Parts: sequence; structure tokens; C-alpha cells
Amino acid sequence: MAKTAVIFLLALSLLHVVSSFECDENANICETSLVITEELTMFHEKEKAVYPSNGSLYKYSADPILPVPVNISEVITADGFEKQIVVVVANGSLPGPSIIAYEDQILVVHVKNNLMSETVFIHWHGIEQRGTPNMDGASYASQCPIDPGQSFTYTFNVGQGGTYWYRSQSGLQRGKGLYGALVVRERNPPSHLQNVSGEFILQLQDWNHDFNADREFLSSEVGENLKSSKILTFDSIWNAHSSLINGRGRYYNPDTGKHNEAPIQVFDVDQGELYRFRVINAASMYSYRVSVDNHTLTVVSSDARLIKPVDVESVIVNPGERFDFILEAKADIGNFKIRGVAQNVINSIPAEAVLHYAGADEMFVSLSSTRNPCTPTEQCAILNCPVKSFPMEPELQCLTIDSTTAFISNAPSSEGSLHEYFLNFAVSGPMKYLLPPISAKSHYKHVKSLCSTEECKNNDECTCVNIIDANYNGTINFVFLNMGKQKGWDVQIHMHGHSFEVLKVGYANYNETTGEYISENTDINCGGNTTEDENCNGATWSDPDWFNGNDTGLNLADPPLKDTITLPYGGYVIARIKVDNPGMWAISYQMLPLVADGIAVLLNESFENQPKVPDNFPTCGDFGGINPDQLISTPAPPTTTTIPTTTEPARCVTPGDCRRHINLCYTEWQCINKLCHCKETHTTPFH
Repeated sequence: MAKTAVIFLLALSLLHVVSSFECDENANICETSLVITEELTMFHEKEKAVYPSNGSLYKYSADPILPVPVNISEVITADGFEKQIVVVVANGSLPGPSIIAYEDQILVVHVKNNLMSETVFIHWHGIEQRGTPNMDGASYASQCPIDPGQSFTYTFNVGQGGTYWYRSQSGLQRGKGLYGALVVRERNPPSHLQNVSGEFILQLQDWNHDFNADREFLSSEVGENLKSSKILTFDSIWNAHSSLINGRGRYYNPDTGKHNEAPIQVFDVDQGELYRFRVINAASMYSYRVSVDNHTLTVVSSDARLIKPVDVESVIVNPGERFDFILEAKADIGNFKIRGVAQNVINSIPAEAVLHYAGADEMFVSLSSTRNPCTPTEQCAILNCPVKSFPMEPELQCLTIDSTTAFISNAPSSEGSLHEYFLNFAVSGPMKYLLPPISAKSHYKHVKSLCSTEECKNNDECTCVNIIDANYNGTINFVFLNMGKQKGWDVQIHMHGHSFEVLKVGYANYNETTGEYISENTDINCGGNTTEDENCNGATWSDPDWFNGNDTGLNLADPPLKDTITLPYGGYVIARIKVDNPGMWAISYQMLPLVADGIAVLLNESFENQPKVPDNFPTCGDFGGINPDQLISTPAPPTTTTIPTTTEPARCVTPGDCRRHINLCYTEWQCINKLCHCKETHTTPFH
């Protein structure tokens, strides 16, 4: 029997602050809504300000002898820092509600912007939006902003199963809390995913009490100053105070090393059962090495695409990435710490949660579990390392992302013409993305200030709208670089509209004994005698035989599919796509302070085949004003007849004419025999 097109939504009960919405598996269409508001952390609507103690929350006026805990599910706790912080969230929760759909369902999401001062875009991270490029939510690439008081309805097919997420793409708003999980469940999962007893969503976020990403970016070059003294340096500005899992965490005092006993996320399991964890890194800045004490993680998916299972001690999840792992609860009954160790931080900001076995105590303030033991002879495998090895830590085994393989082997796209593009995403250059004032997807022919290779070459730095035109049914090899002047960290980029095949990752050269950096990868020629102190604008292959996909070391059998990838410091990534999804797709940074720096590219994919812009689709753009000469030549407004200042009753046709009379009536004007009279005889002269 064919399924009928119905709209159905199941609302699940609140669980540890964050609510979730699950579609009916048998429905063709699923409908829900997101209301965007500003809220306060550590604030209860009835009890007002609260504080953390012993894993619970209490109002400040509570009885000190027998205090009554406040309902944790009714408070946005963040890390329990007692000073209230303004957050921007969906449906009043941090993160926003998880949306759970099923493969190939049509999802309808009504977004209402109830903010006072900020616009909103919602991007559906990882959803390819085939046939619906206007629903991508990319700021000024696919749509105009949702202004305060306005609403916008996103309608799209969710596509294939996997772990996705939604997030604000309005400036740096995501760092203020506007994000949430979007899970698409497989209708016919492979056998190794069919025997799980349950699944959990684990969302990571770094947290800063004093700064959001906007201010971090503005202060990054000059530091933070009070009068004539610098009080914060570059490094301290970009350092978070703590980390959250599903909107909860603990603030560790940097002087004492003790945490504030705030409540954290608890995942309940039964001994002997299998569980699927869906991990999403929504952080503004930091990558996290995720592990579970005394347990092995079997990683089965990356960025919503299945890979052949890999057993590891931990997995590094970078901003924007998602990894799914299977955990077998086979340890002794107890409580075990789930760890998210932030990478490249100044001070430790651990993300913590609890794996709670049924039958174990429920005291989670202090956990005694320890990490899995790692030795040079029994190494701990780490998936998604930013380098090939850690020479100074022989107990760790690095597994890079290009060492994984797709669960189903498919030869990379190779039909049609092959084009190769070298794009450098080094921090601060060389091309800074100029945000168009209109929706580039719906008004492409009106986009101005396009980048020119003639004007942006050698060691130049350019600010422009960088668009690549791609013809339908061709193949593109992107060579994403993190090289030249201003390269920094291991940066993450995300491609809208596609999952790309990771054919190869090229790493910088490091000392094999000390692990110290030596030089950039020599596969890339940045042009002539260009040094690392200059921009890598004119990148090509050092070996001319490598052009057009002929470079060595490519995985052409079963490369993993990703939509978010880390570009190693001084290295590159080769990513291949088939040009088969007409639309205007952004390729941009994931680290929020770098988003503000403006490094992004628009892929104008098969313009002539792009779907028609929906009827009544919102528009936006610049307004150049009216010709001021028109105001000079405009005739003077017509004169009006002066109202007599006599106290005699004024003439009238209707009572409304009497309101212009010089006298005031404090009751009601009446028009009697064409003369104005106050209902009462008393009138008072106007002053």
C-alpha cells in the first residue's frame, strides 16, 4: 500500500534541557518549527538566579539547611558560571531541539525570528539540498536574512540517512548557542547498525564567559586594553573558559583546578547492550579528542557517510564534523567519564559527561574512572589526526582521515571534463570574501565586485566576491591549501551542496624524532620563488605531470566522503565532486573567528540548470537613494487656510472639523447648525 502524504510530528519529552522532535516514520512530510529568542543562562523563570552545588541547581534564597533543588531541565546551565550570559537559542534550549527524520522524508521547518536586533539564517549542515538550493540557508548565497519579527519556512528532502545538524549562519551567531542536531535515520541500516539498543546525540561546544566570536575577532590583532594597559593578549582572547556537552559543562577554576559542581549530561545504558553515539562538534574554535573511559569506540560514520568500522581509543572531531561510533557496554557496572579534550588550548577546558550503567550510584560530581592505558607496545589508536604521527608520544597511533575507506566501495567521479582548482584557505588571505548585498543564488547576474585573477596575483591580497562557475556533469578536483603567509593552525572548511571524495591529504614536513615543523609540503609550487612569508596565490603542482588528476597517491577505489575537512598546517587536501547538483554553494571556514576574516568561495554550479526561484521568495539589496535634485525641483506644498483665532464657535460640516478650533473641548465636540459646540458649555483656551 502506497504511503499517503501526511504531516505528522511526535514531540518527545524534555530530557536534560534539550527537547527533540521525531517524525512519524510512515509519513511523507514532517513539519516542525524553530522560534529564535534571546535567553539568559543560570536563570529560572520562577526562581530567578540560581547557583550550582553537588550536581544540582538552587535558588539563592533557598533554605541553607534543607535547600530544594531547582528543576535542571528548566534552566540553560551552560558551564554553571553564576553570572548570567545572554544566549541566542532555538525554542528556548541550548542546544536547540534535535530534529529526527527518516530517509527521503520532506522536512518543513518554520523559523520565526523573535530577536530584537539580529537577523537569522539557518543552514542545514550536510544536507545536499538537491532540487532545493534556495533552502540551504547560506547567508546571501541562497537567501536573504530573516529580519527580526519575520519568519521563513524551509522545505527540503532530507536525503540519505546520517548525522547532520542545523546552525545559524548569520555572522558569528552560532557561538552564542543557535545550533542543534538533525538526525536522519536509515530505513534499512547495514547489519552492524541493526542491533543497537539505543542511540545518543552528543554535541560539543566551547564556551567563553566574556567574549563572543565577534569580539574575539575584533580584538585578535590588538588584544584587549583597559585605558593604556593591555589586559588580554592574542592567545588569551581566543581561549575558551570551558566546554559543553549538550549545553552542559563545568567551569574549572584555573587557580585551584576545582570545578563548580554544575550538572553535566548523563547517558544511561544497560550492561551488555550496544549503543550508537552521534557526535557533533558545534564549537566556535576548538577540536576535541573524544573518548570514553574503559571502553573502545567503533567508528562507523563520518559526516553522515558510512565508513568501514574502525576500532579506536578516541576520535578527534573538528568544528563542523560529525562522527558516529558504536559502544558496547561491557565494563563492570559503574560510572565512566566521557571526555572531550580540547586540542591546542592554553588552559585545560575539558568537556565532560557520564556513561551511567543501570544499577550504579548516581553521584556524578566526582568520577574515579580513568582513561584506557596506552603504551608504546599497546598503542591507543586515534582517528582523524592532524598529522601522520606524534613522535614524542609513542604510545599513540595516528589514523588520518584519508586512511579510512567508504563502507560501500565506489570509484570516484570521473565522467565528463575534469577541472582542477587550487584554493588557498590560509588565515587572512589571499582572497577575502566580500559578502554580496543580495542573494547570489536568485540574483546572480546582479552580483558585483567579482574576483579577478589578474587583479589578485603574486603576493596581492584581494577583497571580492569569489565565484567559480562549473558546467553540469563535469568533475572537479579541488586542491584545498593551508599554505603561505598567514597559514595558521589546522583549519576546517565546509562545502555546501556536496559530499566530496577525499582522494588524498598532503601533510607538511616534520622532524621524525621531535615532531617539530620543518617546511610546507613540497608537492605544491606557490609560484616562482615564492617563500612561506608570502601569499600562495598562484599555486600549482611542483610536478607538471600531476595536473588534471594524475598526481600519485590518490585513493581511486573507495575514498571516504566528507562535507567538512581539516586542512593541515602547511599542507593540502584533494577533494573531488561530480557537478550534478545545480545551485549556488558556499565553501567556507568553520572556525568562527576565521569566518569573520572572510575566506570563502561560491561555487556557481550549472547556472542554466538551477531550479527556478520559488514564488514570492524574499529579496534584498542595496538602495542608492533618490536623486537629491528631485527635491530641489519639487513644487512647494500647497498652502492651507489659516484657522481663525476667534473664540466664536467655528463653522463645521462634521464634528471632526471642530477639533481644529483654537479652543479645546474636554468632553465632546458637536456640529449643530454648521457651528461647533462643546457638549458642555465650559471651554478652556489652548495654552
